[in-house]
Amino acid sequence: MSDKSSKIITVLIADDEELVRTGIRTLLKPAADIKIVGEARDGVEVQELIPLLQPQILLLDYRMPGPRVVEQEKWIRKNHPATGVLVLTAHDHDMYLAETIASGIAGYLLKTEKSNQLITAIRRAAEGTIYFTDEQIERAQKWNQTVKTKWKSLSQREREILKHLAAGKDNKSIAAILSISHKTTEFHITNILKKLNLNSRNEAIVWMLKHQPDDPWLTKD
Repeated sequence: MSDKSSKIITVLIADDEELVRTGIRTLLKPAADIKIVGEARDGVEVQELIPLLQPQILLLDYRMPGPRVVEQEKWIRKNHPATGVLVLTAHDHDMYLAETIASGIAGYLLKTEKSNQLITAIRRAAEGTIYFTDEQIERAQKWNQTVKTKWKSLSQREREILKHLAAGKDNKSIAAILSISHKTTEFHITNILKKLNLNSRNEAIVWMLKHQPDDPWLTKD
């Protein structure tokens, strides 16, 4: 293998939107040292293509069908540790950012990034360098110290009720969904407000919508 070919960085794009994948190709086109070797439309295809293509970098959308980002990182680290992972997402949520940093993924970039930032992140990840800004690290730390701590203080039932509140359900509906009494529902809501240091159910709804995106694993530890 020549010295020139040894410097080529192979990339697998994983995004469920074709237009986004096309846009990424366009952004990376100026980089002669970056070669896109494949595209995956969901998390299942990611795990099918990585063994075949052996990319140095997986450019992974945060939210798409199939295994979620943290699960993908664990699978890749166990089975294909030579592949580095960069998240490229449209979702600028502190929870996602904190989870990404904690998982060991190499970086978290937004789809609004300029091409030179994306190219730089890929090159650094290929060198084994973590690509997070000081501002991102600070945001993640703040989320872990405040929001995550409060979320962890809630019981499983309280998390379920808070999620239903944020979905617009009233106490009667929540009680019916969870097969509990109206009085028990009110008791849990009182505890939720106390633990989150809030004054009303409306404040609890705003807190949930702001800090906890509506994802199916949010009721898990």
